[in-house]
Amino acid sequence: MADDVYELTIEGPGRNALGTAVMQRLLAGLAEAGGRPLLLRGAGETFSAGLDLKEVAGLDAPGTERYLLLLDDLIDALYGYPGPTVAAVTGHAIAGGCVLAICCDLRVMSDDARLRIGLNEVALGLEFPPKILALARRRVSRRWIDRVLLEAGLHAPAAALELGLVDELAADCLGAARARLATLAGHSPRTYAATKRTLRAGALDLSDDRRRYFRDTVVPAWCAAETKARIRAVLERKR
Repeated sequence: MADDVYELTIEGPGRNALGTAVMQRLLAGLAEAGGRPLLLRGAGETFSAGLDLKEVAGLDAPGTERYLLLLDDLIDALYGYPGPTVAAVTGHAIAGGCVLAICCDLRVMSDDARLRIGLNEVALGLEFPPKILALARRRVSRRWIDRVLLEAGLHAPAAALELGLVDELAADCLGAARARLATLAGHSPRTYAATKRTLRAGALDLSDDRRRYFRDTVVPAWCAAETKARIRAVLERKR
């Protein structure tokens, strides 16, 4: 089975930040994988630090819309991928990095207590685009969704497991993730894909009202002077 697994690596500057080029490469990788069992991992010591805030800081409204729509395409492609998908969260998975992790069928995280995962967009002053909000509502339990989104915390592995952001902790994260993927890949590919398609049909589809809200409210909010100032402040703190 190992020879059939497609390992898709999030790799780019800024601790694997999700810039346009990185997201385009991930989309190309998903197309190339062709439904094979897929392991999603980050390069080096980080899964992904989230969206490329340097890129976001320099975008005007049309550029911001294109950027967020590309992220939407990546979410749709990964969440709707027909084959089994397992995320090996061996490093920090922040904001957009967490989004990609929860797109996967299963998430295995290293038990290293120094690591963090979470959806901290509210803390960054970024309104959730409707597609990400729809995904979070599907992948985080009703019991914890308000805490995960509104508290906007970054959680250690044990807390992430309790909150349902990950499914398993392991000292050998990659080994455990590959083992879980092997189990899923042991099922009939046709039946797995059909069941997954039925389970997720329409889950992330947006109404016309939500699309208008994205265009008329979310995009301008991301481009507002206050938001740009918050982003620049975050970038300054990271220097």
